[in-house]
Amino acid sequence: HLAKSWNISEGYHYVKLAVSLLDRVGTRENAGEVIFVCTQVRLYVEPLQATLEYHHQGYAAAMASGDSNLAAANLFAFNASKFFAGANLQRMQEKNANSIQFSEERKQLIVAVQSKLVQRTVSKLIGTGEEPEYSSEGWDILASNGSVSRSHHYQTAYLSFIFRSREDTIENIEKYFAFQETTWGNLFFAHAVHAFYTGLISFWVARKSKEQRWYQRGCRSKLALRRWADSSQWTFE
Repeated sequence: HLAKSWNISEGYHYVKLAVSLLDRVGTRENAGEVIFVCTQVRLYVEPLQATLEYHHQGYAAAMASGDSNLAAANLFAFNASKFFAGANLQRMQEKNANSIQFSEERKQLIVAVQSKLVQRTVSKLIGTGEEPEYSSEGWDILASNGSVSRSHHYQTAYLSFIFRSREDTIENIEKYFAFQETTWGNLFFAHAVHAFYTGLISFWVARKSKEQRWYQRGCRSKLALRRWADSSQWTFE
């Protein structure tokens, strides 16, 4: 909560406390959840590449306690962080496919759908252009879950921007912004990545449309990134 409220240093203090308590208390029943949440805050302070192993530890801890939900979440976050860190895309495609299979086998369908959104992006960037297949439950999640819909529109806007499809970029980034204020329950590192690219998109659209609202959106992204850079110059500068 503190980190989400821009008090990254105070939130990081409690992260270190929570992690230290895992060893002192001795029980690992909730370790998967603790590591998952704490790692997302650590990503705003510590170098991105140095934090990748934490989610792998969270996955192992969740599996040891029989928590398939947090195991799937940590596995997804581990792969997403590697993507943000610039991992080899072909290797990412393989790892993400394993994550999707793991989530589907354990009925963690929201995580599976989120993973498929990332997999589609990786596939498009590689050039294979594979489209994900969804079950009826998956389509329901895409239609009804605000956080998943937001991710879908972000990923689509990101790809459209990369390949300079202006109309598709605008259509999807507008839908992304419509979900933005109602789906940010926790602080995830993806929010920083989103801020960077939505800022680029906003300034790109502003230059072509001359509309002030796009310029203002870009400036808000710059402000957010500048504030995060105060906590982790390594990652944000």
